[in-house]
Amino acid sequence: MKDQSLDLTKGSLWQNIWQLSWPMFLMMIFNFFVGFTDVYVAGFIGPEVQAAVGFVGILYFLVIIIANAISIGTLALVSRSIGAGDFRNAVEVGRQSLIFSVIIAVILTGSGLLFYREIVLLTGIPAEIRQIAETFLCIFSAALGANYILIISNALFRASGDVKSPLITMSVVSALNILGDFALVFGCGPIPEMGYAGIALATAVSVTVGTMMNLLFFSLSRWREIYHDSWKPSVETIRRIAALGWPAAMHQIAWNAGSLIIYNILGRLGDQSITALAAIANGLRIEAVIFLPAFTLHMAASVLIGQNLGAGNPDRAEKVGWHIAAAGAGVVSAMAVAVFLGAEFLSSLLSRDAAVIAETTRYLRISMVSEPFLAVSFSLSGGLQGAGDTRGTMWVIIVAMWLVRLPLAWFLSAILGFGALGVWVAMTASVIFQGLLMARRFHQGKWKGIKV
Repeated sequence: MKDQSLDLTKGSLWQNIWQLSWPMFLMMIFNFFVGFTDVYVAGFIGPEVQAAVGFVGILYFLVIIIANAISIGTLALVSRSIGAGDFRNAVEVGRQSLIFSVIIAVILTGSGLLFYREIVLLTGIPAEIRQIAETFLCIFSAALGANYILIISNALFRASGDVKSPLITMSVVSALNILGDFALVFGCGPIPEMGYAGIALATAVSVTVGTMMNLLFFSLSRWREIYHDSWKPSVETIRRIAALGWPAAMHQIAWNAGSLIIYNILGRLGDQSITALAAIANGLRIEAVIFLPAFTLHMAASVLIGQNLGAGNPDRAEKVGWHIAAAGAGVVSAMAVAVFLGAEFLSSLLSRDAAVIAETTRYLRISMVSEPFLAVSFSLSGGLQGAGDTRGTMWVIIVAMWLVRLPLAWFLSAILGFGALGVWVAMTASVIFQGLLMARRFHQGKWKGIKV
């Protein structure tokens, strides 16, 4: 297999951004269609299943949060090593990351399978959808090991500038997931009808196949060295990964825990709760279209800035960050206008319930105001994480979520009585604040001197 890695430390900045971004953008599109299909298929079963898909989606991200944190620490270290021309160290970091992730996955899998009922109960999820959520979490827990390895291996490929190998893998994963949603939920030929459990099972099967593909790609590329030498855990290397990863984990915990509280607030709106929960689940799936370029540039920024800092070129790294932020704000703004204008039509694609369509439309039109700030935040946070400034991004997220979004959502919805509308306004205000804080953090430039 021909080496797919790119040299991202020289040449045109825009060319480097494009070379790295377009395969990632395709992967984001695949992810979007998977999420869209999950909600679309759930809509055929009922609003309760749609609400559960959205709720468990937040819970699912909490379960894999450590894998994402390990991948961020891994990417920062590996991209620095690649930029400095030290591939041997990159391989060692990659090997230790896989060991670390498997250990954590085994612990979390056991906990999820043993205590999935208690975990769901603690979230405060409405009783009407509790059993659905329990089924989803149990199946997701069983596939946790494969999911962890898939996340880490994709991060290793990206950090080395190889975005085509994970593109191939994720295209297969997405296709299997989408086809599996229909085949497993409704039945197809010899495949029995499994109902809503098929949505979760389709995800579990697809990520397992994706993990096997990436392990094969390792053996066919220069990453084959990862299978050589000792697989004994290195306390020092794991400590370095953890030092960069724990703030990323805290930032994701703060975000996702806050999102669960938002769902909890919506779940306490009485007769309006199921409509509001289904609306936010559907709205976030539609909004994911706009997240595509933002997340793409987030990932591109982390690799580009990490490699250029490793090559000893902090000024070029800073230019990359601002170029990516500007590109993200421009593209996302145009998309936000389109979604604002077509909000009702888009909402009707995911639901047949008139109340859910109306609430989803209102959610979308309010949230579109903050999308350019979201793009700036995502782009620059990726750059900060690639530089190793995971603590900076952590504090920005914590402040925006816990000091702005949650208090404001509670005050507007519960105290002033605006209900779901108050929650949507609070979410939008916090994203604007978050974007401004992230730009300030990047502009300060402290990330240039961080040693990883």
